[in-house]
Amino acid sequence: MVPMVDLKKQFQEIKGEVFHVLTEILESSKYILGTKVSEFEKKVANYHGVREAIGVASGTDALHLSIDALGIGEGDEVITTPFTFFATVEAILYTGALPVFVDIEPDTLNIDASQIEANVTKKTKAILPVHLFGCPSDMKKILNIAKKNGLKVIEDCAQSFGAEVNGKKVGSIGDAGCFSFYPSKNLGGYGDGGMIILNSIRVADTIRELRNHGSRGSYIHKRVGLNSRLDEIQAGILLVKLMRIDEYNRKRRQNAALYNNLLLDKVTCPIEKKDICHVYHQYTIISRKRDSIQQKLKKNGISSVIYYPVPLHLQKALKFLGYQKGDFPVAEKAAKEVLSLPMYPELEESVIEEIAEIIRSTV
Repeated sequence: MVPMVDLKKQFQEIKGEVFHVLTEILESSKYILGTKVSEFEKKVANYHGVREAIGVASGTDALHLSIDALGIGEGDEVITTPFTFFATVEAILYTGALPVFVDIEPDTLNIDASQIEANVTKKTKAILPVHLFGCPSDMKKILNIAKKNGLKVIEDCAQSFGAEVNGKKVGSIGDAGCFSFYPSKNLGGYGDGGMIILNSIRVADTIRELRNHGSRGSYIHKRVGLNSRLDEIQAGILLVKLMRIDEYNRKRRQNAALYNNLLLDKVTCPIEKKDICHVYHQYTIISRKRDSIQQKLKKNGISSVIYYPVPLHLQKALKFLGYQKGDFPVAEKAAKEVLSLPMYPELEESVIEEIAEIIRSTV
């Protein structure tokens, strides 16, 4: 069986270092906001060229706390994409704000920046682009719209650690960048975890309070917050992997290039627009024969996943927003045609060639 991601293979390469750092943490007996969290925060901040990095419990919390700390709440609107993981919208709703959807680009599957400004109202307070599958959104257009309308920009980088726009790392471009360290991510822990990066010291201080029950310590609480602290053990593991993230991403890009060479004439492959660096958290093809391809792959013991089968505006949980089928035709078409193939740094060329041959024989 060929999995979507082989975490066992990656672990075998780094287990000596992982066991060493785990032993170090266990012997220190410091498990919450200890030295490994601080070290990891500093290294992530340096990697992205920003002043502040704050470890939190998940990527969802990273989004939620960023939106809250930037002063967005009840009655406000946040413009985002309907083609993303549900957590993007959950985080907006947790604050009392409402998501406003804009359709996606047919090639990148990211939010169509050319449609954003038409959806700005007096209630709009932020734009929340998602760098889907590791492909950066059109940040130049998004920043111009935000500046013109006095809006905040919160980047959902859950799938894009290390991706770049004009040589600048995603997450460092807007007012806040939000990451997930879910195990399958390009930089993944062995459990849940997340991080927020930004340049505003004032907003960072607010986030640090919010992640710790609204307190900076001594049982003094300035506000109502959450229990959302990055675990010390996860930070230790992530430090081991952070040293390798550029190499992991290089190998993902190499694998994507091979997929492209073998499939470009048969299906729609991911693209890289000028001046962006895609890090291929997922390698996602588009084909009208998606279901036939998936069935044939499964028959041959090869995993594949549909990200995402139902766009957010058609999810039952969000029916109260009032959107209808047909409102976002590009996202709806994508939901019927996308298929993500196995993608991880350790994926062998021979396996990619086998997958490509099965797809070519199906379409």
